[in-house]
Amino acid sequence: MKNAFFRGHGLGNDYIVMDPRELSVKLTPNVIKTICDRNWGLGSDGILALVSSKKADFGLRIFNPDGSEAEKSGNGLRIFARYLHATRKTKKKRFTVETKGGLVTIDLHIDRYGDASAATVEMGNAMFTPNALPCSLNVPELIQQPIEAAGRSLVFTGVSVGNPHCVVFRPAGESWSREELLQLGPALENHTLFPKRTNVQLAVPTGPKEIFILIWERGAGETQASGSSSCAAASAAVRLGLVKAPVTVKMPGGVLNISVGQDFSLTMKGPVAEVARGTLSPSFVRGLK
Repeated sequence: MKNAFFRGHGLGNDYIVMDPRELSVKLTPNVIKTICDRNWGLGSDGILALVSSKKADFGLRIFNPDGSEAEKSGNGLRIFARYLHATRKTKKKRFTVETKGGLVTIDLHIDRYGDASAATVEMGNAMFTPNALPCSLNVPELIQQPIEAAGRSLVFTGVSVGNPHCVVFRPAGESWSREELLQLGPALENHTLFPKRTNVQLAVPTGPKEIFILIWERGAGETQASGSSSCAAASAAVRLGLVKAPVTVKMPGGVLNISVGQDFSLTMKGPVAEVARGTLSPSFVRGLK
């Protein structure tokens, strides 16, 4: 179907899925911005584009609403998996997807209605070295490193799970406010230590195997949930000895379960929902530039 789209969300983190071969326009940064705009377009936290792959069953490119490209998205991968199942592009319940942040394996969980209402994603390994993010600090690992942002002195742990993350913890019993996220999120995302920018999590341990995070995504801003952010924050919490694995990650949008191996291999399990399917109107497409 020409100019077709599939819309889904993972715990309120919403994406539009498209097959560029079915589009009348190229997914340029300006086109992506317009489609993702919540007033002038469909509105979403990004676009997932189905592409071919020589290494996996499917290929995926992930675009942020500002037109930039992301390496990996945990919620995006679950939505993409549901799209593949719902549109009958695959009959498999287990398949591989190639992203710019690495190859992942996905297992679908089919509910009694025949929908892939949850998915488990093998997200690769967490890495803490500066080159992995990248980060310009000259240290062996980005464990509890000082950083100045928005006029405040903080301590962060840098984690790559195929895309970059800056995790800032507060002690158990304390909390972060949304106002702090809106202040610190953009300051940390665009900090000079991170030449390719970074995702940001403000985190606090809330139990022996549980953390709560607020999320600022690179190129998207505040989001209700994030799979890669959950993986990054969970691995950082385990590395710092704040919690033990497996880790329950709570966010404003809901909960994800993250398994962290001894080698910091990561497996994420969580729900995914389909919202709508449709086509872009001819007049809207004509206006895209």
